[in-house]
Amino acid sequence: MSFVDEARIFVKAGDGGKGCESFYRDKYSRFPKPDGGDGGRGGDVVFVADKRIHTLLDYRFRQHYKAERGGHASSKGKKGKTGKDAILKVPVGTILRDFDTKLIIKDIVEDGQSVVVARGGIGGRGNINNRTPLPPKPGEESTIHLELKLIADAGLVGFPNAGKSTLITGISKVRSKIASYPFTTKQPILGVVQGDEEDSFIVADLPGLIEGAHTGRGLGDRFLKHAERTKILVHVVDMAGTEGRDPFEDYTKIKDELLQYSDKMFFKEMIIVANKMDMPQAQENLKQFKQKYEGEVFAVSALEKQGLDELVDKIRETLAEILDTRYQ
Repeated sequence: MSFVDEARIFVKAGDGGKGCESFYRDKYSRFPKPDGGDGGRGGDVVFVADKRIHTLLDYRFRQHYKAERGGHASSKGKKGKTGKDAILKVPVGTILRDFDTKLIIKDIVEDGQSVVVARGGIGGRGNINNRTPLPPKPGEESTIHLELKLIADAGLVGFPNAGKSTLITGISKVRSKIASYPFTTKQPILGVVQGDEEDSFIVADLPGLIEGAHTGRGLGDRFLKHAERTKILVHVVDMAGTEGRDPFEDYTKIKDELLQYSDKMFFKEMIIVANKMDMPQAQENLKQFKQKYEGEVFAVSALEKQGLDELVDKIRETLAEILDTRYQ
């Protein structure tokens, strides 16, 4: 399934149904009695978050949505039926914007959360009880820009080929594509790290970043936005330098890209992971790295599944601390 995180669609709520202008006559009435009913209200266009949906792909293929028109009224005071709403399901984490004004309509962050983006037109008024008939109102219409920002507890960031796909495969039930060339992962991938009900967490394997990612180079800005939603960042560094780069320079460049993209990144908890520790030069590179970086570094080999339990425990511990802080 292709991962699509942006789309533009046109929506129109249902028009109101026509009111009825009619008169009841019988042999006992001297004057005809007005008895036209009111038209039905048009259906709304409603977005609803559904945790079972993970992409905006459907909205790339179908871009026009319309709710049902209200039913027309009839004589004897019969009202027209209300039109059915158009229910549009989107992934949790979808941001709805008015395409013309760019203003945010709603940031949908919870499963089942809903928002009406176009309201149905009021039905026309009939002449019952000697009222003046009025025409129906049209339904609202709008062009909506959809943008998906994944909601995950932890986001894996780092240079291409740093081993993020291997790492997420090792700690979760996800099976991400793995190969020895850059940009193997071309779309964000979500995995669930199992534990007790309260200890399970979601991790996102974000595609490899490069210098200039915050300006859009290598589609970096498309991927960095997903990192904004995460509670913590797990920075995976190729400590073996398999691409001929210096591990500490990799660390500083990615950190700089994150900070230049958004100030929010500065305040996020970050866990540094020294990956590929099973390879030559990794131990020596780690010593040099620690001379320049004074914080905690988790040495792992995602391929050999070494050090992963300690890393998972640290992620759980950090997430728990963040949760405790929010409730204080």
